[in-house]
Amino acid sequence: MAKRKELTPEQLRALHDGLAIPAHPLALDENRKLDERRQRALTRYYMAAGAGGVAVGVHSTQFEIRDKDVNLLEPVLRLAAEEVDRANLDRPFLKIAGICGPTEQAIAEAELAVRLGYDMGLLSMGGLQNWTEEQILDRTRAVAEIIPVFGFYLQPSVGGRIFSFRFWEQFANIPGVMAIKMAPFNRYQTIDVARAVCYSERRDEIALYTGNDDNIVNDLLSVYRFQVNGQPVEKRIVGGLLGHWAVWTRKAVELLEEIKQVRNNEQLSAEWLTRNIEVTETNAAFFDPANHFAGCIPGIHEVLRRQGLLAGRWCLNPKEELSPGQMEEIDRMYRDYPHLNDDKFVKQHLNEWLEQ
Repeated sequence: MAKRKELTPEQLRALHDGLAIPAHPLALDENRKLDERRQRALTRYYMAAGAGGVAVGVHSTQFEIRDKDVNLLEPVLRLAAEEVDRANLDRPFLKIAGICGPTEQAIAEAELAVRLGYDMGLLSMGGLQNWTEEQILDRTRAVAEIIPVFGFYLQPSVGGRIFSFRFWEQFANIPGVMAIKMAPFNRYQTIDVARAVCYSERRDEIALYTGNDDNIVNDLLSVYRFQVNGQPVEKRIVGGLLGHWAVWTRKAVELLEEIKQVRNNEQLSAEWLTRNIEVTETNAAFFDPANHFAGCIPGIHEVLRRQGLLAGRWCLNPKEELSPGQMEEIDRMYRDYPHLNDDKFVKQHLNEWLEQ
């Protein structure tokens, strides 16, 4: 078996310092075919905005890219990798590939990601409802032999499932698991993951990231402290890997940097609680929890369409559209929270990003 791909020391330091990592959308034209020009422009936008990486082939990229009659997984992974490599950034930038499916499929996707130069695999546990926790752990071990794993606790309302504390304790002990994205949208389950990592001997090797779109700011400000064998152990959520950060990305990067400057301050202003509500409300408009997240991908697309990065809201599934009232809610976010959008930044650079 080939030696597992490893992160460089610079990438590891950046991962543990905390990065803003957007989940990369899929750019389609009016015929619902890949719009390569705008797909490349999105990657350029995220790099220019200061993101620390991109996650490609994930939920925001639409899981249907894996369907045989669509067959876009390799093309979209390749386009993003080409743009990142071409940019030759003077800072670490993580290329993260979404990895899905049963073990055989997950291994094949991990091998594809390595061939295309990806640094990590975001390993989805979705669609495995009938699997035992031990079977899912074995699958994780198999993938971690190929590529560094970014674990993913996905909320049940969009295809995830609940895992036990014992599962996460074993998960954290798998060599090659380098980070975990916590997105159960639930405080109890988020705490389970943080505590499990703190109990692991590998706790210093694993970076915790938020995917809790309903609690981004609070997650990034919180310290998790547990008693392990009678000694206090602390762990922070250092960054975010979020579909929400696929839009208004420049402001998301600025938010994370501001949080890094203040999160060691024991006298944190209560204003941060208000900031959390502002970000959460914008997420509600984009992600459509009022309709069980039915409009989450079209919501992201609508913001990018308004900015000119996408030509339309088209999804691979023609039935995926904004929910009733969602457009008005996005209008309200622009009206109520103008300080959260990065439209001016996008307007300044859009033409250069759209150049072939």
